[in-house]
Amino acid sequence: MTTLVVTNDFPPRIGGIESFVALSCRLLDDDVAVLTSTAPGSAYGDAAAGYPVERLPGPLLPSRVVGRVAVDLLRRSGADRVLFGAAAPLALLAPTLRAAGAERIVALTHGHETWWATLPGSRTLLRRIGDEVDVLTTISDYVTERIASALSPAGRAKLVRLPPPVDLDVFRPGPPTTSGATTPSPVDSGAERVVGVGRMVRRKGFDTLLDAWGLLGRASTVAGPQLVLVGDGPERGSLERQVRSSRLGRVTFTGVLDPAGVLAQLHRADVFALPIRTRLGGLDPEGLGLAALEASACALPVVVGRSGGAPETVRPGRTGYVVDPDDPYELATRLADLFADPDHARELGAAGRVFVADRYGADRARRVLRAALGLPGVATV
Repeated sequence: MTTLVVTNDFPPRIGGIESFVALSCRLLDDDVAVLTSTAPGSAYGDAAAGYPVERLPGPLLPSRVVGRVAVDLLRRSGADRVLFGAAAPLALLAPTLRAAGAERIVALTHGHETWWATLPGSRTLLRRIGDEVDVLTTISDYVTERIASALSPAGRAKLVRLPPPVDLDVFRPGPPTTSGATTPSPVDSGAERVVGVGRMVRRKGFDTLLDAWGLLGRASTVAGPQLVLVGDGPERGSLERQVRSSRLGRVTFTGVLDPAGVLAQLHRADVFALPIRTRLGGLDPEGLGLAALEASACALPVVVGRSGGAPETVRPGRTGYVVDPDDPYELATRLADLFADPDHARELGAAGRVFVADRYGADRARRVLRAALGLPGVATV
């Protein structure tokens, strides 16, 4: 029972939605055909994917041309199910694919659909999508509430919670040493390390993290703390200027890293921090926060900002902390406390991995996704 996946977000592009869609293909045992947009360096990866990947110049829109190509791939691949990698706007093609023989249509939502649910024109389109698909998934309770407000009663009945799954076989604590202990963290050698991972846009709160770092540098009684910022984006230049103008010490920008590179940075860190904020009068919140969940899976305590669904990635005081994203003093205090009590920090991290395994593991996501698509059985990723 092949599934046609229609998405703008797909590797080799790096991002939370891209990772979610790629892992969804694995959860479907790679019995998929993918229609996506062109991306630099995609030829080698597409050839090695193990399933057909067809690309069009993007971004893909719910146009007649894209609809015709999707219908053609649906028929050539023998697919009878459709998964839209992001509901808005491509799931507006649902009636076209239904008419071409799709028996079951599922659309994933992320964070950007929350502003679709707010503005009058896009709100109407989101309502249409909810009425046309069979299942509309949401990544957090926050997103569910925001999207539900725009849907018809029939559309609301189709909502199913499906957060981006965390691959616990990949994101796990560092490898054991020859003595059987886990790899010592930098805090054990007296040099604390904080890592933040995300696209460098204002919503992610990197500027507040740097402000807190300046406060921590002046207040900390332990020498040599290190801050590692992983990612890139339009705010990177201003963040680098902030580092220079404030004369912040021991701050490293790694740029974009592949999953293995991100994992290596998490294994070297003691704390994950990203004080995510909501912008544009509520139109630009965080849908959930996959990077924080991956850090928790690596047994790191996490500190995140109070925005959208981000607080759902933390059990406050048990796996980490939620802070005011515009209060660097509160963030600096939380980081200093974690540095001062490394045993407590490790307890939070260990509890975080259990929390992620229970609520965000791939096994649960597999069951939910396959049930949404009406697929029998549960196979191994």
